[in-house]
Amino acid sequence: MALWREGIGTVFNPRTGLRAGVAMPEAPATARPVAPTRPVLLERRPRPEHVPLAPAQERIWDDSHRGRSMDWNMVRAYRIRGLAIDAAALVAAVGDVVVRHLPLRTLHPLTERGPAQVVVDTLPEVPVTATTEAELPARLAAFACHDFDLATETPIRAEVHLLGEQDAVLALVVHHIALDGASIQPLLRDLVTAYLARAAGQAPAWTPLPVDYPDYTLWKHESLGDLADPWSRAGQQLRYWSNALAGRPSRLPMPYDRPRPVDRDIRGDSVAVAFDAETHRLLLDRAQRVRGSLFMLLQTAFALALGEFTGCADVTVATAVAGRDQRALTDLVGNFSDDVLMRVRLDRALDVDDLIDQVRRVSLAGFAHPDTPNPRLLRCLPQDAEHPLFQATLILQRGAAETGHEPDGLSITEVPIGVRFAKHDFEFGLAERYDAAGAPAGIDGGLLYPVVLFDRETVAGFVDRFAEFVRQLADGCPRPLPAPLGETAARRR
Repeated sequence: MALWREGIGTVFNPRTGLRAGVAMPEAPATARPVAPTRPVLLERRPRPEHVPLAPAQERIWDDSHRGRSMDWNMVRAYRIRGLAIDAAALVAAVGDVVVRHLPLRTLHPLTERGPAQVVVDTLPEVPVTATTEAELPARLAAFACHDFDLATETPIRAEVHLLGEQDAVLALVVHHIALDGASIQPLLRDLVTAYLARAAGQAPAWTPLPVDYPDYTLWKHESLGDLADPWSRAGQQLRYWSNALAGRPSRLPMPYDRPRPVDRDIRGDSVAVAFDAETHRLLLDRAQRVRGSLFMLLQTAFALALGEFTGCADVTVATAVAGRDQRALTDLVGNFSDDVLMRVRLDRALDVDDLIDQVRRVSLAGFAHPDTPNPRLLRCLPQDAEHPLFQATLILQRGAAETGHEPDGLSITEVPIGVRFAKHDFEFGLAERYDAAGAPAGIDGGLLYPVVLFDRETVAGFVDRFAEFVRQLADGCPRPLPAPLGETAARRR
């Protein structure tokens, strides 16, 4: 019976479902003499019988395997207007894109060697339905709530709603295991290319992809090495996170308006926030002075607001990194993004300037160690494995995703789905925008939260406080930490 090594500290027997603890190897006291190794090239390579999950997929697969698959649905709907709609061409275009991008036709079953990627030739059925404007919101909402079985279903569903001869909506639900935010632009670009080609009676003629997702997966694992090897990149990153997160509170004491229900409920709502172009410019100026970034200043404000909201001076939050540091990955559809944790010790900062410097150092260190899957890390920390690694996230992106090339007469706009899935207590999504000349044009976004736990007024109050901290940081003046967060720092002076 094969055993699947889940990472340093644990071995998993997939047949019995039992986990056995093993000793975590520590780094040797002295360096071993090894010859320098050449960088691993990202290129097409032979496919072994077993292709494991990519590190970025492991947390998503683990959550889905525990019955939380719908949490990870990425739902988009696009309204196509201006030219006569060719429904058959639209259906064919979806199939073309699924053939081109392997993650969209990949199963993820559990095998004796662990969860695997299995590419299949199955294409999704794409129903075409005549729909009225009044019926559309309810149909899109119902469509969004599909619960994927990753072991037996390919991770994409699509349907076409015809509202008129020159008006249609293409709805897509893709599981996050096969798609990340940076995949939206190449996905839409390829859909438009394929649709125009099929409408003209031709197959799409696009440039072949330099590599496929399984090539990336095998390259990533070879680059990281074995988690059980303390000298490997994977082992070093796991050791970094185990040390960085040691002794932190296992849960932030969020002041919920209602207790968490026994039955999981991820219905969400969002509170908007926006900052004008002048605030954006002032933040960029201050970020440059402190050798940081706009993200680091927003993260500082987020930590301050969370610390005040929870009364906790040791705050761990998460962000995401794109994971596309190789040019060959630019046009691929798949999940390359990694969660990066940031532990901010408000009680160790003398003032706001000191806190900004701490967030800068924590951010840079986190971005240098992005490849440790959360399930593996969680099993190596001395905390209840049922407690999440983080409860709050802040992600900053640049502008909105483009829909790709729009030919004359064709308009493609995104349609609100009306359904939000709140996986965490707080999920801040922000976008920085620039005008045609490259000047800062403002920051906007919203805070997603589970309605089962919070009243809207509570979250709106938190967002207002976050916005106030952002504006104070934009002012550029050093300030003491707000009480009671500054009390510990004051005692240290």
